[in-house]
Amino acid sequence: MGVASCGKTAVGELLAEKLSAHFIEGDRLHPATNVAKMSAGNPLTDEDRWPWLKAIGESLAGREACIASCSALKRVYRETIAKAAQRPVYFIYLFGSRELLEQRIGARKGHFMPASLLDSQLATLQEPAEDELALKLDISLPINELAVRAKAWLLLQ
Repeated sequence: MGVASCGKTAVGELLAEKLSAHFIEGDRLHPATNVAKMSAGNPLTDEDRWPWLKAIGESLAGREACIASCSALKRVYRETIAKAAQRPVYFIYLFGSRELLEQRIGARKGHFMPASLLDSQLATLQEPAEDELALKLDISLPINELAVRAKAWLLLQ
């Protein structure tokens, strides 16, 4: 979980490989209306997000080993995913400096999320609280290190 360009897909794919788990790219579960809205530079509302969050949770339901990438910016979003999954869901929160996030989103090619929406995501973000099932990792670390730390934490859960 985390804002655009924090590395959710890259870390998620590598983590899934290290755990021999199935990987779900959450962006692929967005309805076409959400993709069109974001592509036009308009931030999603909670109403836009509910069906998408439910779809992500449902995609996790009944799977033993599964990693999904999803912004999950608010606590209620994470709770919605877990409720739809019908089981506890563990979150790896990827965070970084605004400068690094801007650099990454500016260099990204072929993604529907424009750099102009980074501010709205940062404004929406609620970092996981201590009572949530979440690990916080700094994206300034190498991707392999992020995946290794995430794997070690998940195996302890």
